[in-house]
Amino acid sequence: MNQSYSTFFKVDQNPEEVFAAINNVRGWWSEEIEGTTDELGEFKYHYQDIHRCTIQITDLVPGKKVVWHITDNYFNFVKDKNEWKDTDVVFEIAKNDGKTEVRFTHVGLVPTYECYAICTDSWGIYISGSLRDLITKGKGQPNQSEQIANKHGIKNS
Repeated sequence: MNQSYSTFFKVDQNPEEVFAAINNVRGWWSEEIEGTTDELGEFKYHYQDIHRCTIQITDLVPGKKVVWHITDNYFNFVKDKNEWKDTDVVFEIAKNDGKTEVRFTHVGLVPTYECYAICTDSWGIYISGSLRDLITKGKGQPNQSEQIANKHGIKNS
């Protein structure tokens, strides 16, 4: 049984618009991104001293799929510093009943991870909230890490 975190939603926009929005990472996740997010290669994310990661974009299939491989990761709030490392973030886009379905799966983010509760809460906010809004309204709500950290009692060290 696959226990990796997954969520999905449907929108009226076409797969190409959805693909463009996913790759506009600064528009829905964080403006604290270094590097290019719409071509194969590497980009880095960080939030204070709480979370940093290096992401390799390994697959870009226009209108269909985006895959990120987490090559390095750091959380200041977990004991196992390897959580997220060598996991994959997969965005699958498909036409379904006249709508475009966006399926997000963080392959390897499993319930046994110490970060699972905060990570799934965060992805839910960013994917089902911010990314969906970027697609449907043209504007997402990136940079919500402070509210999420406060909600879960995580401090900047």
